[in-house]
Amino acid sequence: MDDTLPPDGSTTPESNPVHLDTIEVTGTRIRGGTVPSPVVTIDAARIEQEDFADLGEVVRSLPQNFSGGQGPGIAPGATGGGQGNQNITGGAGLNLRGLGQDATLTLLNGRRMSYGGFVQMVDISAIPVEAVERIEIVADGASAIYGSDAVGGVGNVILRRDFDGVALGARYGAATDGGLATREATATGGAAWQSGGLIATWKKSSNDPIRADQRDYTDGMYAPTTLYQEGDLRSGVLSGWQELGDVGELRLDALGSERSILTEMAYATNYERSTPETSASLLSPSVELYLPGGWTLELGSTFGRERTDGANAVVTPAAGTTTVTRTEYRNTSRSHELGVEGPVARAPGGDARLAAGVGYRYNDFETRYPDSGYTQASGDVRSRFAYAEVEVPLVAPDQGVAGAYRLALTGAVRSEDYDRFGDVTTPKLGVVWGPSRDVTVKASWGRSFKVPTLSQQYLQRDAILFPAIALGGTAYPPGATALYLVGGNPDLDPERARTWSASLAFHPAALPGFESEVTWFDVDYSDRVVQPLVPAQALSNPAFAEFLEPGPSAEELDALLRTFRFTNATGQPLDAATIAVVVPNLYVNSARQRVRGADVSGRYRFDLAEGALTLRGALTWLDSTRQVSSGQPELDMAGELFYPADLNARVGAVWNRSGFTGSLFGNYRSGVRNPVDGEDGASFTTFDATLRYDTGMHAGALSDVALELTVQNLLDRAPPLYAVASPTFAPYDSTNYSAIGRFAAVSVSKRW
Repeated sequence: MDDTLPPDGSTTPESNPVHLDTIEVTGTRIRGGTVPSPVVTIDAARIEQEDFADLGEVVRSLPQNFSGGQGPGIAPGATGGGQGNQNITGGAGLNLRGLGQDATLTLLNGRRMSYGGFVQMVDISAIPVEAVERIEIVADGASAIYGSDAVGGVGNVILRRDFDGVALGARYGAATDGGLATREATATGGAAWQSGGLIATWKKSSNDPIRADQRDYTDGMYAPTTLYQEGDLRSGVLSGWQELGDVGELRLDALGSERSILTEMAYATNYERSTPETSASLLSPSVELYLPGGWTLELGSTFGRERTDGANAVVTPAAGTTTVTRTEYRNTSRSHELGVEGPVARAPGGDARLAAGVGYRYNDFETRYPDSGYTQASGDVRSRFAYAEVEVPLVAPDQGVAGAYRLALTGAVRSEDYDRFGDVTTPKLGVVWGPSRDVTVKASWGRSFKVPTLSQQYLQRDAILFPAIALGGTAYPPGATALYLVGGNPDLDPERARTWSASLAFHPAALPGFESEVTWFDVDYSDRVVQPLVPAQALSNPAFAEFLEPGPSAEELDALLRTFRFTNATGQPLDAATIAVVVPNLYVNSARQRVRGADVSGRYRFDLAEGALTLRGALTWLDSTRQVSSGQPELDMAGELFYPADLNARVGAVWNRSGFTGSLFGNYRSGVRNPVDGEDGASFTTFDATLRYDTGMHAGALSDVALELTVQNLLDRAPPLYAVASPTFAPYDSTNYSAIGRFAAVSVSKRW
């Protein structure tokens, strides 16, 4: 579900924060700027009302977000939706429109966080919710504002600036069907003074796993297998700001986290136990200077890093053996930016404003096996960038223009110069028109891009010699072989997208507290990086013929065997004369994805004889298709197993009275189709309920104490099932549905 209301809870257009000079809004660098795309705002009050334990739960509640990718509940077999659907580090990231966690940009107070693992996933769940003022999400292309990765959109976690006091909290929960006992403790301290503020938050949480034998629909899986990881997290945030009189303001944000998890996956004769430990940190200092004429100058830097040390043990009980492989992932990022913002001219509706800046970014990535010293991937990328954004208000509310209560035009352009890709320039245009006080129309058009991940570029390149029949080659002579190429490709180009959206918001002044919005969006995503072949069909599927290289010459084979790591999987001595075809399955820019659909959201708050009631809800309908190459057919993605469902919704109510808060929300996700047998799965509907009592501030020992009880999946709905090929795989789609079942938690907090 999403809220389109401003962070301060106001409902009239005059009080929308995009017209308040002191508020910065995600989706624009103009101070107090207008955003031509809908902005979803989830503030601390809503997080509290719905008792979200972490920001991972927050983003998973959004209909615009797909839970596929890296996440704590990704179960064995989910890789049917792509390599990204794996629980590598245990964190959770944004995945807007199901375009991939690497195609959604995640910010902390407007600054980029470090990538994690090997697929550029940013772990938003490591940020303690106690330090969060709000999270703003723009589910629209934003590369013209923020650069690479913002194809699906951008999420910005904004930390509190006004916390004053000390708060302690504890939470315990468990699944009623067994497993997932969770324990959490938090401590927050802060101070606010007239010219500055400081907040520090520490959090420790742990949870037991959910094992396959704890659910009746998975007890036939090989054991031991975890459906939900065992985990332990320690994280902390420090954020402060200090005004320098009339000169400017200093800011500092710091984040640190340590996470360890345990997952298990069993086969017929053995099982794997994975125990990665991840540490991540971010440090972001900045200074803003106030210049004459209403201009500001800001200089900021961000330093981030992520380290994952994984140990994967393969246990064979019958033989009494255990083989351990250790893997290290290393991500490092640095960025420096200088920007200015201020009025440039007087427009008919007010000041036309400009934001412009330059900067530098650096990222590096390495994955290696420390026991053998083998480096599987290692590389870095550097870029310089420049951007400009302008907003021109043509009509202001106080002008009394017929048919145009408000009208503003926006435009942005950003150019990035990469050391390996050259220049990438992306524009974005937008318009915000209010024909009356009660209606706002927004439209935007732009280009976005994403540079290939460093693992896609620098993964070790292997040449594996197979019998041709192993790759589907039934028409080749007996004894024919095929040289299969797999690995990274340093010659990849950036992925590119054309995005547009249009929205209609209705916020009648005669009905205070009511607001609704309908949005249509369209993303045409081209040059997507994929491994284009299905290995078992590489030589039999006519659609793959364009990628094959038949009859390689001796010179070509010699060059390949000198630059690729060679493995002979034929069981026979290498004979170049038998190599009938080269089968390249390196990462290439060949896929096209089209994503379009509609968002509908609304909120209505009104007073009752006993308290106040807020109704709110959101729905997303998604149509997504993919074409791996021009020679292959266009295939459905939305509504298919391990891809986003066609329809997602969350609707509910919150009631408040004299310290009591109660909420009830229903969640709906449509069924997905199994492409193997063509069977359509059932839909999934669950209900979440929360009761909270806050004693308020008074003189007694129980002053400012809050007690909370929450029950998720109140009716204990089990996920829809599908037929699997092996008991190794979970028989449900863990990217769309959860095996948790009914989950109950109690929490208590005290503030001084």
